[in-house]
Amino acid sequence: MGKIVCLMGRSSSGKDTIYKELLGQDQVILQPIVPYTTRPIRVGERDGVEYHFTDEEGFQRLLAQGRVIEDRVYHTRLGMWRYFTVADEGIDTESGSYVMIGTLESYEQIRRFYGEDKVLPVMIELDDGVRLQRALDREKAQDHPKYEEMCRRFLADAEDFSEEKLKKAGISRTFYNDKLGRCLEEILLYLQEN
Repeated sequence: MGKIVCLMGRSSSGKDTIYKELLGQDQVILQPIVPYTTRPIRVGERDGVEYHFTDEEGFQRLLAQGRVIEDRVYHTRLGMWRYFTVADEGIDTESGSYVMIGTLESYEQIRRFYGEDKVLPVMIELDDGVRLQRALDREKAQDHPKYEEMCRRFLADAEDFSEEKLKKAGISRTFYNDKLGRCLEEILLYLQEN
């Protein structure tokens, strides 16, 4: 029986890097679940790789079809951005395992949709100062940096991933990403055990 691995963590904790590394190794075979978003594409991103990029009309169409498993909306300084997961006929936990990036909210909704026994949480942690520097470096690389939005996300993470919310979601195991190789080894061992 396969599983859905849900990678979570505060912004700039290394989720995207770990996601790509997990897809590229062969100790545990994982297929990607690519989320959808209505936010603008960033420099270096590709549609269908990091996200399926759509607009509000596309979201509403998928919602009307009953295909939206979970969605989150953020009212940013640049407008409303949605992030959501779509029920895909290609997701079959009886024949394979998958990996996705999400939030605590999306993890809980995915777990309700697929069943608690099918979803494994992987919470990534990193020092706030390191995360803030990474976020700043990433934003500087954009054609049109959005520093206010970067700061909003950083501050929102403190509440979104509070100890109380982690406990409520049943997440007791976290993985500290100060050294990618070590962190990846610990995650792979955890996945093999589960």
